[in-house]
Amino acid sequence: MEETFLFITEMVGTIACAISGIRLAATKNFDWFGAYIVGLVTAIGGGTLRDLLLDIPVFWMQTWWYLAVTALSLATVIVFRNILVSRDKILFIFDSVGLAMFCVIGIQKTLATGYPMWVAAVMGIITGAFGGVIRDILINEEPLVFRKDIYATACLMGAVVYWIILLCGGSPFVQQISCGATVILLRIFAIKYSLSLPVLAPAARKTKD
Repeated sequence: MEETFLFITEMVGTIACAISGIRLAATKNFDWFGAYIVGLVTAIGGGTLRDLLLDIPVFWMQTWWYLAVTALSLATVIVFRNILVSRDKILFIFDSVGLAMFCVIGIQKTLATGYPMWVAAVMGIITGAFGGVIRDILINEEPLVFRKDIYATACLMGAVVYWIILLCGGSPFVQQISCGATVILLRIFAIKYSLSLPVLAPAARKTKD
């Protein structure tokens, strides 16, 4: 039951991240193949780095599902491009869902390999955010994770909630749902109320009289 839930979570995350990447590639006038590659690396980039760091088999090399789901995501964007490409809120929705789902997967897989919670929190952030970093680099944009947006911080807070529920004896299902919901809600509140982290700006230069 738990493995099925995690697989569904990973598929939902793959679709959400792939669509967010393909949608951005479309705004840059990429061709279909280029858009597919951007969507694919957005979906698998974070998980690939996670698996390499954990020294476990890379997840997408175990089944063709991830390549197929990305192709399905591309077809979805092509068919519904007037809705998916022209509205900024669409990117936010898919990006937030993908971030949350992959954060949960990253934490769960890391704990399953025997690492402590602090390592799982780091892997949750990497799994959720690193694919977006590669995406933004490929489309020549400043990576979202390095801007003021509450992005990687949302993953961190999701991991904290996961850990608290784990310590309280909550079931794995409650841990995962609470973590994912925390990530999505923080992203929503950050946009709605214009919340952001302080910017590390250079000190102002003194002018001579």
